[in-house]
Amino acid sequence: METTGFSVRASGLSKSYPAFSSPTERLRQLLFRSRRPDAKTFWALRDATFDIQPGETFCIVGQNGSGKSTLLQMIAGILPPTGGNVEVNGKLAALLELGAGFNPEFTGRENVLLNGSLLGIRRSELLSRLPSIEAFAEIGAFLDQPVKTYSSGMLVRLAFAVAVHVDPQILIVDEALAVGDIYFRQRCMRKVHELKRHGTTIIYVTHSAADVRAIGDRCLWLDAGQIRECGDPEPVVSHYLAEMLVRDSRYVHAHPPALTALGPSANVEAPELVDGIPNVDHRWGNQGAEIIGVALTNSTGKPLATLNPHAEAVLRVSIRTNKAIIQPIVGYVLRNHLGIDLAVSNTLREGIRMTPLADGTTVTVDFHLTMPELYPAAFAFSAAIADGTLEKYEMCDFVENAVSVHMAGTDKPIYGYLHLPCRIGINQRLSNPTSQEALHG
Repeated sequence: METTGFSVRASGLSKSYPAFSSPTERLRQLLFRSRRPDAKTFWALRDATFDIQPGETFCIVGQNGSGKSTLLQMIAGILPPTGGNVEVNGKLAALLELGAGFNPEFTGRENVLLNGSLLGIRRSELLSRLPSIEAFAEIGAFLDQPVKTYSSGMLVRLAFAVAVHVDPQILIVDEALAVGDIYFRQRCMRKVHELKRHGTTIIYVTHSAADVRAIGDRCLWLDAGQIRECGDPEPVVSHYLAEMLVRDSRYVHAHPPALTALGPSANVEAPELVDGIPNVDHRWGNQGAEIIGVALTNSTGKPLATLNPHAEAVLRVSIRTNKAIIQPIVGYVLRNHLGIDLAVSNTLREGIRMTPLADGTTVTVDFHLTMPELYPAAFAFSAAIADGTLEKYEMCDFVENAVSVHMAGTDKPIYGYLHLPCRIGINQRLSNPTSQEALHG
């Protein structure tokens, strides 16, 4: 790739479509275009300006209809922009809509050769890469069957295998991996990491916050066709998730679930309150209840700055209500230094159904945790209070990364994120439940 300073550059990139109130209006516009130039306009994307650097993994998030796919199709050259321009430097492979670019009447093998030739790869070179593509896709004899007979999972397997084996300098992936099974998706993510290490520019659209935090160098948040935020993945994803929770809370407020006849409890004071929050990276919620303190201690209340494998720790969360909370849920999130959620739980998930809380109530919830054997690194606990159920709730207060702590090292290395308790047996027999039952009548 030539040294240009960027792989993709968008300047005021916009895409609009005429919007008609009825089929009759659409027909009239087609017949009398010059007489009715004032059709309403829908802007799928408006004034998007950004650069993507060579070798960067650039993630894009946003709810459905925010303009993500429109943006990718203009980068890929499939859609012409209405306004602005986009420059692309380097060979680009795109995994967009499921099956896009495949002729349904052709076999998988024929489509591989067709797609490769469109990317400028010689047939002889494609034939030499075909065994690797076939092995990665793992669709067996279906490779020589028409693509129209494929399941959605088989389509994405073949499409991804082609995209990553044509040596792209820029790879675009648009949510297609969500269709694949977990085994294939993990293999795809390993391949994405491999391409990332080799300097491939990756443009990745996903609804998975964990994926963005794990692989993203930068993240762009699209909302209603416009850029809301672009920058470091952790704050952008946090703000995006916060906005989605706020919108969900509005929906829950407009469509409240049926509540039991149990009224709020009497105003009470917690016997022990945590004083203050060590850190607030970001917080959101309707403030119907607020977190007033978060602490990480041992079982006797001594603050912890270091976690030890298999040791007990207590995460204390103190809350004050500013209105009646009918179905309180208190929870936490444990993240690593990359912002990846390692553990998430709450009172309801752990089988504790809290009683309703009256306005002005204070409560301290203690999460007694047995720490797993995590790799030595920095970790952070976030805390939250919500009103509702696991399926439908209204976020009252969510404090990102309220308390940080380090995991102490051990004399044995940790491979991956954590070490699972393990007992090893060699050449052993497993008891047969059927025979055991027979022996005991």
